[in-house]
Amino acid sequence: MRDYKIPGLQIEEGKNSNKDKFLNKRKSFGYQILGFGSGGGPTAYDIQYLVIAGGGGGGGGYHGGGGGAGGYRYGTLTGVAIGTSLTTTIGGGGSGGPGNPNAGSNGGVSTLGSPDITDVTSAGGGGGGSYYSSGGNGKNGGSGGGGASTSGNSGGSGNVPSVSPSQGNNGGQGVHGGPQYGGGGGGGAGGAGGNGSSSSGGTGGAGSNASPIDSTLRAGGGGGSNESGGSAGGPGGSGGGGPGGNGSGTAGTANTGGGGGGASGAGGGSGASGGTGVIILSVPTANYSGTTSGSPTVTTSGTNTIIKFTGSGSYTA
Repeated sequence: MRDYKIPGLQIEEGKNSNKDKFLNKRKSFGYQILGFGSGGGPTAYDIQYLVIAGGGGGGGGYHGGGGGAGGYRYGTLTGVAIGTSLTTTIGGGGSGGPGNPNAGSNGGVSTLGSPDITDVTSAGGGGGGSYYSSGGNGKNGGSGGGGASTSGNSGGSGNVPSVSPSQGNNGGQGVHGGPQYGGGGGGGAGGAGGNGSSSSGGTGGAGSNASPIDSTLRAGGGGGSNESGGSAGGPGGSGGGGPGGNGSGTAGTANTGGGGGGASGAGGGSGASGGTGVIILSVPTANYSGTTSGSPTVTTSGTNTIIKFTGSGSYTA
């Protein structure tokens, strides 16, 4: 038996071995060197996201309902390949109804998209109903708008279109009965809007901070209005919902997706606009590329880098 000595490796060839066996072993050795020398970092990593749409506007005129909060969606994109470009589109707040007999408008959708992933889209919040508008019910949306107090109009449905987990909740019902005639509160990401009563407007549904990458309460519903001469309108939901008015409502807070407050009053006050949406990404700092557009706010939290978009932009993994 003879020994063939190659630096770092010893190959023994028996009497019955042939040249092919030796060549095979040399190829195996060469493959090991190539694998060791190729090195390189990870080719993909996970990215957590929070996508919130624009809040709905409050209903105008008499006894308007509060606007529903923008849809609230969060989760994780797994195995995002290096070089993937993620684009952000931020939904604007819906406009409030400008006096009689106008319902509020729905908020705009927010989308996190790329040709390489299934887009994540949150629906705009539903507009609040108005006493004299057709039907007077709150509109459907990410969270539903509150109903006007026209013979007990119902709130709009939340989580429209349907996704799992749910992106929002239903708006509250308006109540038609003296002396105050309260409009329903808009739904929030964390709870349904409150029903109006004969003494006050409905409270906007609570917002949420369920996402593990953002501790701020967002996506609260707008408060329902209250008739003039009575007490104030319903309070906005925690998380940026605007209060309803005994007169005009108050706008939802920007970058929360909060619903706008409903309006009331003999003069036909104006419903308030909803708050704009926001998109937040969290990536491992070790993988953060630093390649963005749209001037997002970039911070760190523990071992992660947080990228917050309040307008259209992009991040390249």
